[in-house]
Amino acid sequence: MSFQPLFDFEQALSEYTGAPYVVVTDCCTHALELAFRFEQVKSCMFTANTYLCIPQLMRQLQVDYTLIEELWLGEYQFYKTRIWDSARLLAPDMYHTGQIQCVSFGNGKPLQLGRAGAILTDDPELYVTASQWRSDGRDLRVSPWQKQKTFPIGYHYCPTLETCEQGLKKLGSVDPEPKYHHYPDLRTLDFS
Repeated sequence: MSFQPLFDFEQALSEYTGAPYVVVTDCCTHALELAFRFEQVKSCMFTANTYLCIPQLMRQLQVDYTLIEELWLGEYQFYKTRIWDSARLLAPDMYHTGQIQCVSFGNGKPLQLGRAGAILTDDPELYVTASQWRSDGRDLRVSPWQKQKTFPIGYHYCPTLETCEQGLKKLGSVDPEPKYHHYPDLRTLDFS
């Protein structure tokens, strides 16, 4: 099986965003999970005005977090880390050097593919590690996969090849202007 559409989509995203490396995933939440696992984050602070999957992810990863008052447009940072939730931003040369930005291609996002995401990075070790993690521990350049003899931890977070092909076709028509999206203040909700 050829994963060329996935590699081509990653390369196109790299050229578009300015990130030296891109790892596509099946959703932004899983991109964030892989980034947090790679960085071994124990605590962070982030805006209280975000989607509810974010505190749920922190709980799953056993990350202590503090919700803060911060309005944002397109992306926000998880303070005390180099990780950004860039789910509502996709623009030319958007990459912040030295950072890890996770983007979304879900419905309502700048590039709507239904369900997919990506990690933008300049860290070659993160690129190699996250590429294998998202693919069940596989190196997708080894075919057939049975030729690979050693498998690191893996997650089933790879997007479909059809999604990658669709992303390649639609990338040129992205509106790069971030749109404000209202999220409730999560401090008013109970996550017990």
